[in-house]
Amino acid sequence: MEFPQQQKPAGDGKIVYPPGVKEITDKISNDEVVKRLKMVVKTYMDMDQDSEEEKQQYLGLALHLASEFFLRNPNKDVRLLVACCLADIFRIYAPEAPYTSHDKLKDIFLFITRQLKGLEDTKSPQFNRYFYLLENLAWVKSYNICFELEDCNEIFIQLFKTLFSVINNSHNQKVQMHMMDLMSSIIMEGDGVTQELLDTILINLIPAHKNLNKQAYDLAKTLLKRTVQTIETCIANFFNQVLVMGKSSVSDLSEHVFDLIQELFAIDPLLLTSVMPQLEFKLKSNDGEERLAVVRLLAKLFGAKDSELATQNRPLWQCFLGRFNDIHVPVRLECVKFASHCLMNHPDLAKDLTEYLKVRSHDPEEAIRHDVIVTIINAGKKDLNLVNDQLLGFVRERTLDKRWRVRKEAMMGLAQLYKKYCLHHEAGKESALKISWIKDKLLHIYYQNSIDDKLLVEKIFAQYMVPHSLDTEEKMKCLYYLYACLDTNAVKALNEMWKCQNMLRGLVRELLDLHKLPVSEANNTAMFGKLMTIAKNLPDAGKAQDFMKKFNQVLGEDEKLRVQLETLISPTCSCKQAELCVREITRKLTFPKQPTNPFLEMVKFLLERIAPVHIDSEAISALVKLLNKSIEGTADDDEEGVTPDTAIRSGLELLKVLSFTHPTAFHSAETYESLLQCLKMEDDKVAEAAIQIFRNTGQKIETELQQIRSTLIPILHQKAKRGTPHQAKQAVHCIHAIFNNKEVQLAQIFEVQAIKLLVRWLLGMKNNQSKSANSTLRLLSAMLVSEGDLTEQKKISKSDMSRLRLAAGGAIMKLAQEPCYHDIITPEQFQLCGLVINDECYQVRQIFAQKLHLALVKLLLPLEYLAVFALCAKDPVKERRAHARQCLLKNISVRREYIKQNPLAHEKLVSLLPEYVVPYMIHLLAHDPDFTKPQEYEQLKDIKECLWFMLEVLMTKNENNSHAFLRKMVENIKQTKDAQCPDDAKANEKLYIVCDVALFVIANKSTACHLESPKEPVLPTKFFLITNSLYISSPLSSSTQPKPPPVLAAVNKPLTVPGRRIFTKTTTSSDTASNASSNSNSQLSSSANNKNR
Repeated sequence: MEFPQQQKPAGDGKIVYPPGVKEITDKISNDEVVKRLKMVVKTYMDMDQDSEEEKQQYLGLALHLASEFFLRNPNKDVRLLVACCLADIFRIYAPEAPYTSHDKLKDIFLFITRQLKGLEDTKSPQFNRYFYLLENLAWVKSYNICFELEDCNEIFIQLFKTLFSVINNSHNQKVQMHMMDLMSSIIMEGDGVTQELLDTILINLIPAHKNLNKQAYDLAKTLLKRTVQTIETCIANFFNQVLVMGKSSVSDLSEHVFDLIQELFAIDPLLLTSVMPQLEFKLKSNDGEERLAVVRLLAKLFGAKDSELATQNRPLWQCFLGRFNDIHVPVRLECVKFASHCLMNHPDLAKDLTEYLKVRSHDPEEAIRHDVIVTIINAGKKDLNLVNDQLLGFVRERTLDKRWRVRKEAMMGLAQLYKKYCLHHEAGKESALKISWIKDKLLHIYYQNSIDDKLLVEKIFAQYMVPHSLDTEEKMKCLYYLYACLDTNAVKALNEMWKCQNMLRGLVRELLDLHKLPVSEANNTAMFGKLMTIAKNLPDAGKAQDFMKKFNQVLGEDEKLRVQLETLISPTCSCKQAELCVREITRKLTFPKQPTNPFLEMVKFLLERIAPVHIDSEAISALVKLLNKSIEGTADDDEEGVTPDTAIRSGLELLKVLSFTHPTAFHSAETYESLLQCLKMEDDKVAEAAIQIFRNTGQKIETELQQIRSTLIPILHQKAKRGTPHQAKQAVHCIHAIFNNKEVQLAQIFEVQAIKLLVRWLLGMKNNQSKSANSTLRLLSAMLVSEGDLTEQKKISKSDMSRLRLAAGGAIMKLAQEPCYHDIITPEQFQLCGLVINDECYQVRQIFAQKLHLALVKLLLPLEYLAVFALCAKDPVKERRAHARQCLLKNISVRREYIKQNPLAHEKLVSLLPEYVVPYMIHLLAHDPDFTKPQEYEQLKDIKECLWFMLEVLMTKNENNSHAFLRKMVENIKQTKDAQCPDDAKANEKLYIVCDVALFVIANKSTACHLESPKEPVLPTKFFLITNSLYISSPLSSSTQPKPPPVLAAVNKPLTVPGRRIFTKTTTSSDTASNASSNSNSQLSSSANNKNR
């Protein structure tokens, strides 16, 4: 385009001014110039392109305003007003400017560009005029005129520099928009962008400039985005010359080429469409430092948040991944560091990265292995879903790395993941389940030989697995469910950790004890030994020895420090108190202050190991409450992923372990009450653990907790007698550890167990060739005669005597089930056994009756033992009498049914037929220790009630004329003598009186009893001696005694079931002088004991 010939002003070159405006020359003052120019500006502002007449009229003025006087004027206001006029002139005369000279145009645009610097101060009174100038230039695109100028690039460069330098955060959006329009029109409508002009844009992207003027950076960024299609070629040419051709001289920005690529990629990847293949070329450079620079750049590009470069340029991505195996260590290290950002921002690329990270996790360089762990852990901490199981597996492997720094990073990283996702549940149960193995793995490391590993595991446990900073309830809940979820080896490791810490506390305690002794050679030697042992439990044993010697010296000099340390290791030290002690000891050792104090660090290691930061009395109480909730079914067991049974069992195991290391913390009634409930549970393991806890912690129970003692003793006895072998063993140990009268306690257990042992041995032999059964039966009889106290030293409690009586009675009954032993059981021994059913202890009567019934109903016991139930008529408890009657009914029914179903049974009717129990009953009642005065009404009444108790059940039906058979049997007994003591007149008299009462009861019950008996009864010769004598029921007379009432008259009262009453066993020497049997039986009687228990 050719510039037209400069137009001539109208009126022969005379300059026409707007109305009211006088001539503007250098002769007038600046103030007047400004005043007149403002009117000129107003005139041009009001003009538009259609005002042809005015355009021609004021052409001279337009040319005049471009004169040197105005363009070089030193007054800022003058220059601004002139620039505004010139901008309007370009607008009014567009597209043909009134200025034809290239030099003049260049001067004018450089002049206008210089005035744009006034945009910088938004608070200036003239800012609106500057804004008007910018707006006018942008709207008209006035600078496009410069495209025809040869040196237009100078103008554009100056314009771009000016705009980038003046923009700041005080400019509003309109200012930025007009700047953008002005610059983008130049780039998009021109023939190309020179390197110098491109530099003016790109320089604002360099970090140094970016940080100085963020608004300039944003303006450049927006400009590049808007002009990407035009400017991309220029950018590609620039990078091609620098990267491929190595021409760094083409631009001052050549040294910032990688920073620029990163910024341009962040602005718009399309800006680098042609540049990326050049980077692939650079990745294969022989220069390690150059490869490193490119790797750093591409790491940022691939790892950027919204980058799609890896998917859009797969060849470049694969080439980049190849650098993970670069020979240059810094390159491999940079690749590993990049992986963290990539995993966080691009989870879809994790699969590509996994294989390369696997190789690098085994890199010979320690730093690279370390950074692999950091990469994976950082990604995992941001979102666990970003790291797959395989990546976590690499970290798991590195926990066993040969280098401590790598192992430590791996262990700490896993601990952080565990705390975040398993403890705080920041990503739900699925994430927690995904890394549930971490807790076990970390504790397994405690098996390593390195003391550093052990110490780190202890630190991780205290800070990440069960954070000691939590309040007690939360801390113990965390420990309770952690222990329930650990695998067997992890549990053992945790137990070992507590054991080691407790051992170290013991060593420190012994060291402090030595400080209390007088100084001596032996004392110093002992101290040295303790210090050496303590040092072995600290890192770097060599330095630890020196530091421990120094610490020991300080302890010797500072009594307050010793007191603090003694408090710290005291069994009663609470967790809060421990923290205060550690803080105080550390404070004392801090002086003089040093940047690094290895001595203090070593002491801190020791304090961390011995301080009870988890367990104290409050913590144990909280654990027990959790256990109670699990037992009651109100705990959060299911939510925590464990069953109630598992929670209870593991909770008891946890308490058992802690009872070894912190026994004093258990000493409270509340804790022991809960443990007593566990002792009563059916789970053998739970009960066994509870017993062990009592054994380890109950040394003060006997003296300080009497109620617990009284409840605990029977349970321990029961476990010792009837528990599993392990429970029995622990129960005996527990009794030995807790009670002062342990000999008495253990003797009671051993006596019962000895009785059982003898019986089992005899039952196994099934013969009496060695006469062992006879001696055993004599021992059992003596046990019953002495009422359970063989030594008769009154050292055994009544409850324990009751258990021994029950055991002896049960043993005789057990032996009676074997025919070879039944034959040698004497009537006296049978009676002693039967009388257990009338024991003063309710529980003895109850248990003995149940055992008797079970053996009889299975037809294991001989028929005579059924007679024992007749004595139940004297039981003061109504429920017991009712139970005994039901047992009689059941047994009689079973025997009758058995006889019907088995034809061969008719040959053994003497041992099966229920009616044959009557002779045994009569004999048993005749030898009842309570039956001492045959003529006394109350005693006869008891005999009648006992007979009625049995006969009423037997005579329910009169099958086969059984009533007559019973009468005949009783009458036949009166034709015999008592085989037990045939020559004892009184014993025979009591026998016949019982027969008389029985006949009376039978006659009262049945009218058919006087009929002919269907067969002749057979009497047991063991109890009755057949003679020809005949007993006639008549009153006994004595010249010295008044005549007593007849026997039948005494019992001729309505038959009733006895109610609850107190009864006693009394024996006088005159009553038993002629009765040998009674001499032995009388020892059973207790003086006025109430059987109403």
